[in-house]
Amino acid sequence: MSGAVPFDFAGQQFAMLADRALFWPAHAALVVADLHLEKASWYASLGQPLPPYDSHDTLDRLAALVAATGARALWCLGDSFHDRRAAERIAPAVADRLRRQAASVQLLWIAGNHDGLTGGAWGGEIADELVVDGIVFRHQSERGETRPEISGHFHPKLRLSLRGRPVSRPCFAGDDRRLILPAFGSLAGGLAADAPAIAANFSGAYRAMLVARGRQLCFPCPGVGSDDATASRIIGLAGA
Repeated sequence: MSGAVPFDFAGQQFAMLADRALFWPAHAALVVADLHLEKASWYASLGQPLPPYDSHDTLDRLAALVAATGARALWCLGDSFHDRRAAERIAPAVADRLRRQAASVQLLWIAGNHDGLTGGAWGGEIADELVVDGIVFRHQSERGETRPEISGHFHPKLRLSLRGRPVSRPCFAGDDRRLILPAFGSLAGGLAADAPAIAANFSGAYRAMLVARGRQLCFPCPGVGSDDATASRIIGLAGA
């Protein structure tokens, strides 16, 4: 499969996908976080109209990944909907697509801080978290967690200066025991991978990771309180 590289985590082999997702072959599970469906309609409800196509674009990319990976399970790690009133605004065509997706794979909605349990309206199962083969899947990382953990919530982005021009790309942030997924949603924003709010989830140095041209690229991030200035400079200057 193009745009995928093998990725070992907690003794299990995954595939890290260029399109902001993780695939677990052993369980034929596609893992995504932070779809933020109906974000454009939320802005419109506040008097800031945006083109109402974000949900369709996000679901287009999601359906393409399900087909490309042959996934039989789809695990959405929270904030799948931008807010708790998305059900009142969602277009019938988008709701129909969600129902069809739920009928084609084993769909699991993990509750997030934005969406609550909104996802249950369109099929699938709902849970606060999931534990499979000793790995915990949840929306927001818990700092006291001692088990391997995969989560979302923070929307990590790698920000670089490339040939003097700023470049920003969604990325994974992780170490050997903890992995934070990038936001999958088309309108989801992002937080710098080395920001204190993300660094606080790790006990030490960690990595910002993404897939580009069939390769996994890794950039070191200093942990909270680290005096390693070299690692922090790499995030700002790589490729300059």
